[in-house]
Amino acid sequence: MRTVLCFGDSNTHGQVPGGTPLDRYGWTQRWPGVLARELGSKWHVLEEGLSGRTTVRDDPIEGVHKNGRRYLRPCLQSHAPLDLIIIMLGTNDLKARFQQPPSEVAMGIGCLVYDIKELAPGPGGHVPEIMIVAPPPMRDDIKEWESIFSGAQQKSHRLALEFEILADSLEVHFFDAGSVIQCDPLDGFHINAEAHAALGVALASEVVTIGWSDHA
Repeated sequence: MRTVLCFGDSNTHGQVPGGTPLDRYGWTQRWPGVLARELGSKWHVLEEGLSGRTTVRDDPIEGVHKNGRRYLRPCLQSHAPLDLIIIMLGTNDLKARFQQPPSEVAMGIGCLVYDIKELAPGPGGHVPEIMIVAPPPMRDDIKEWESIFSGAQQKSHRLALEFEILADSLEVHFFDAGSVIQCDPLDGFHINAEAHAALGVALASEVVTIGWSDHA
């Protein structure tokens, strides 16, 4: 059995658009659950999603525990050995309080990739496969979240390119979630159940094409 860790924010946690972090889709509806169903019994899918999680930034409002880098290393050690780690973060880094351009958000993702490679939590102490997933762009209308994410909408459309460039330079896998899903208009930055399903199916296809027979 191979193990994949899905490390992300509220769109991995399964927060319902327009709801609170406690309003959550069920396991079979969330994209990691869909991924598990599509990959089948030879895969163990671990879900690590946290609402508000950033890549490497301490949040002065929501707390330092929202910094993904602080939790990544103990998370990897808890679940090791891991064959694949899928990272889908970046949206929360675009909050106005951080004042970060898309290129800096990508560099935050790069820090997480560096940490994974340094720890090498794969089978036999090797570096596992790593896949960076760019979150779907935010909609222009993000309702009452406009002040918190002021200016983020335009930046969010540039994340995929920056992430792809980073993934290429670090020789890891890349997938643009925006190529198959959109954010729900209810709040403009969360994905609905239909999008979770489409993303889970698409990522399963990406995982299969990595060529695991070469690593057996």
